[in-house]
Amino acid sequence: MEVAGGAETEIRPLKPCLLRRNHSREQHGVAASCLEELRNKACDILAIDKSLAPITLVLAEDGTIVDDDDYFLCLPSNTKFVALASNEKWTYNNSDGGTAWISQESFDVDETDTGAGLRWRNVARQLKEDVSSIILLSEADLQVLIDAPCSDLAQELCQSCVTVQGLQNTLQQVLDQREEARQSKQLLELYLQALEKEGGILSKQQESQTVGDQTDAVDTGGNRESSSTIALTSQILTVLKEKPAPELSLSSQDLELVAKEDPGALAAALSWDAEKTVTVQQACNQELSLRLQQVQSLRSLRNLSARKSSLRGERQEPKRARQDPT
Repeated sequence: MEVAGGAETEIRPLKPCLLRRNHSREQHGVAASCLEELRNKACDILAIDKSLAPITLVLAEDGTIVDDDDYFLCLPSNTKFVALASNEKWTYNNSDGGTAWISQESFDVDETDTGAGLRWRNVARQLKEDVSSIILLSEADLQVLIDAPCSDLAQELCQSCVTVQGLQNTLQQVLDQREEARQSKQLLELYLQALEKEGGILSKQQESQTVGDQTDAVDTGGNRESSSTIALTSQILTVLKEKPAPELSLSSQDLELVAKEDPGALAAALSWDAEKTVTVQQACNQELSLRLQQVQSLRSLRNLSARKSSLRGERQEPKRARQDPT
């Protein structure tokens, strides 16, 4: 406590804060002991015209107006504030707190964002529209979201960091489940191969050899034409060639492309025999069906939950008193 002219003055500790204007990405670090001091510094540092007073301070995270000193003191250090002039309104944006910047942001993305940064943002926007699309994502897209900075992903999804951390944990679980399924399939294949060697199952080998000869005979004149008309990207072909159980690595959109591809053209592009090609296409089709069923189940549960919630709300409404006909 400080005594000045017989009166006691309370000395409050300085709180470090981050300030920026609405629709601006540039932020300034300041320290203030109260809201009035922070408003004055905002006017000076951010060059806000005095004619646009009074200045309103809002939380950059959700636009909460901060006009109480006690609440201000309860906020953590380095809280981000947006200073609004009297003629401004706060609107949320995934990069700087204002939707008016969205066109400029889309222009800046090409210059400043890396390919990986742009990719996770696109996947996050897909996830924001429908969270059940997690099931439809490829392993690469899942990993991109897991590796994305939690704070940036929270802004993109308009969620808290705690919620996004839980989401990233869920994405990791989905990725782990696919890896476990892949390992199980590999073990099953090894077991079947061991059975073939021990039991001397020659019929399959003879059939595959016959099919291979027929494929070679048929494709000698048409392979080049089929491979040139294949609709799959080189990335999908690489996954099919190099990944064990490739259907677990591909997105649902890619699975559909593989399943619909002409078997002859696909076999030629991958240098596979017809039997292996058909087997992989069937596995992709089964995985696609499974994912779509899971998405449908989730959406049905969500709709059912929404209907139950609305029914509870109707039951809780007070009943009106019956009017006396007389």
